[in-house]
Amino acid sequence: MINKSRLFYGSCFALITTALSFSIRAGILPQLGEELGLSAEQLGYINSMWFLGFPISMVIGGLVYHTVGGKRIMQFAFLAHAIGILMTIYSGSYVGLLISTLLIGIGNGCTEAACNPMIADAFEGNTMSKMLNRFHMWFPGGIVIGSLVSKFMTDAGFGWEAQIWVIILPTLVYAYLFYGQDWPVAKTKEEASLSMNLKAMFSPLFIFMMICMALTAISEFGPQQWVGLILAKSGAQPMLILALVTGLMAVCRYFGGEVVHKFDQTGVLLGSAVLAAIGIFLFSTQTGAMAYVAAIFFAFGVAYFWPNMIGFIADKIPASGALGMSIIGAVGMFSTSIFQPIIGRWIDSDKAAAAATGLTGDELELVAGQATLGTMVLFPGILIVLFTILFFWVKKGKANA
Repeated sequence: MINKSRLFYGSCFALITTALSFSIRAGILPQLGEELGLSAEQLGYINSMWFLGFPISMVIGGLVYHTVGGKRIMQFAFLAHAIGILMTIYSGSYVGLLISTLLIGIGNGCTEAACNPMIADAFEGNTMSKMLNRFHMWFPGGIVIGSLVSKFMTDAGFGWEAQIWVIILPTLVYAYLFYGQDWPVAKTKEEASLSMNLKAMFSPLFIFMMICMALTAISEFGPQQWVGLILAKSGAQPMLILALVTGLMAVCRYFGGEVVHKFDQTGVLLGSAVLAAIGIFLFSTQTGAMAYVAAIFFAFGVAYFWPNMIGFIADKIPASGALGMSIIGAVGMFSTSIFQPIIGRWIDSDKAAAAATGLTGDELELVAGQATLGTMVLFPGILIVLFTILFFWVKKGKANA
């Protein structure tokens, strides 16, 4: 008998492992750099391994989900997580950290590849949307937990090794919860057929959603990666901004099922694009206390992007199966990695332009950073147009059904 609750909670702890690996590793980077004598470029390459392993294992996991099974994918995820965590602690070298971070990224991608289709197969209709949103709440929720744990342990004098040990705790919990459990099967034969998956993925709607996913991912992760550095010069506290954004995202996703039930995924995605655009625009124009208002709009905007893009594929293009959900997620991660250097170039260009007007110091950093955030409004701005098209596209499809 399939224990849906136990499988769901196991998925949540696996995603908490992903979130802790994201936030705690980010928190210990300065200590790692100092202790091992690593340059900023080397630390950047270590970070990039996290983003590289994620989409690779998502795509492979999606391809083999119905032949190998989600259970075995999660067993491999546990091995990748456990070995990656232990290697991080004991490697003591640059190459060792590259490999360990890649392994953790692979484990994280396996979690998405196995758990998204499992939840889609285990639950129906609005319940599926609710559970997908509640599953994905643990990424921002886990980031809040990891950030607080890292700050507390750093302030208390714990070394980076002790902080990495914390990541093993949810890893062991999800291994226990998944142990010996049966996994749900695909709802239809089409979902389990690779040829049918590929046929569905070459449909105009799926290709359209891939374009949207590239823009939703960078709308979420682009500003989050840079806004702390920029707002530090404006009088706002970057860590409070991060906690506010991720905390609100977690709360929003908890209630995501009710919101989707009322507005459908298309209405939720369109509303999210509008709020995200307002939030990023406010980030680009406001300083001090108003930055927290911007953070609220931004959090409400991006909270529903990722889970409802996955949910849309599961609900509206079910024949794409586990592979379709994995490919959509991988597109989001690849988009994030591709756009990061582009955003960096925008910042360099805006700094040069601000310096040419005679600005220096914090004022230069703030003006240039806000100019770059102003450019980033383009991402959700384009999404407003695309999701308006999607809203009427799906509505027309229902009317013709």
